[in-house]
Amino acid sequence: MNLNLYGHDGQWLMVDCGVTFDEPLTPPYIEPNAGSRHHVVAPDPAFIVEQRDKLAGLIITHGHEDHVGAVAALWPRLRCPVYATPFTAEILQRKLGQAGLAGKVPVQVVQPDSTLTVGPFKLSWLAITHSIPEPQALLLTTSAGTVLHTADWKIDAQPISGKPFDAGLYRQLGETNLLALVGDSTNAVKPGFSISERICAEGLNTVIKQSTGRVVVSCFGSNIARLISLAKIAQKTGRYLALLGRSLENMLGVARKTGYWPDDLEVIEKAHIGYLPPEEVLVVATGSQGEPRAALNRMAIDASPYFELEAGDTVIFSSIVIPGNEKAVERLLEKLHKKGVQVVLSEHSDVPIHASGHPCVEELKLMYQWTKPQIAIPVHGEPEHLEAHATVAREMGVKRTYVGRNGDLYLLAPQPGIRRSRVKTGRIALDQS
Repeated sequence: MNLNLYGHDGQWLMVDCGVTFDEPLTPPYIEPNAGSRHHVVAPDPAFIVEQRDKLAGLIITHGHEDHVGAVAALWPRLRCPVYATPFTAEILQRKLGQAGLAGKVPVQVVQPDSTLTVGPFKLSWLAITHSIPEPQALLLTTSAGTVLHTADWKIDAQPISGKPFDAGLYRQLGETNLLALVGDSTNAVKPGFSISERICAEGLNTVIKQSTGRVVVSCFGSNIARLISLAKIAQKTGRYLALLGRSLENMLGVARKTGYWPDDLEVIEKAHIGYLPPEEVLVVATGSQGEPRAALNRMAIDASPYFELEAGDTVIFSSIVIPGNEKAVERLLEKLHKKGVQVVLSEHSDVPIHASGHPCVEELKLMYQWTKPQIAIPVHGEPEHLEAHATVAREMGVKRTYVGRNGDLYLLAPQPGIRRSRVKTGRIALDQS
């Protein structure tokens, strides 16, 4: 989950405000047996709440839960303007409506590739590729220097949704004396390049075409490109596509409203699934991480009101197992195997059926080669990912790399450095369960 604060000239700018799920209040990498887990966990904003009169605004870089999921819960304590691109703003407005905040939060819709001044910060939204529409990197320019906040990204020359990655945009930054790059470390321990969504779509088509019986695909609900790919595969293979899970249905609604869902791709009502011959059914379901309340687990225990999984059906995991979810996924797989269902996991598939939205080592190298920052600050990862990212930056000639923990204060100018544990941070449960 992400919550970043940039300070300059007596004011702060917040970038992203997200949640994590099924986590304890002490990060597992600090304390492996950290006590009871909570369904929804957010960063504790106490530090900035105490000086919210100095908070110039909140920028949301894209619509994933770990970047936007805590806004509705924390905004009443922040009371600042919020800035987001149209797709992300639509996701946010729906969350605000559910929280009883419709019309109460000043959300400014910013077009992709815009430039805007917020407090002492000149902000430029830069197009980048990720696994959701309208991902944006953020360029923060101040009198002290310019910082590139990459947010989540990858290099995808063939995205299903949105424009291909534009390397020229980032090469230009290499000629501007960029002060610092604050960047995504999620896949910094993985060599090579991430694969394109289009390659993933080809792999899914291969597996689904060979399958008999019903096919259920579980993937991350926010990946509109993956949903578009599956809708096209349904057309090609003579199947009807249906969605099971509130987050999937909500994301489809957002994509339709903002123009990202092709008009010619049909999604049928889920109530119709049970009346169709098995070989004509393609279902996308939530629950790839073994969540007990999600659609896939309900199918595995015959608790879905729409149809029952049977021997001969196929369940495809178009996802990875997020660290910490291994046991829950194992329990889910055991239930599916007992039913005689064929299971295809992304890590065991002969063809690619999942594409990460984050940069691997060679992509990180290219980003540093293009942008040439004076300072590298790895974020968005656990300690091993941050250290691996810093190693890549040093290999690419970055003279200063700062690896810290939550609560560390990074000084970028005029004298770069890092002050440990200067800000009190923590986690709070949003559901109290």
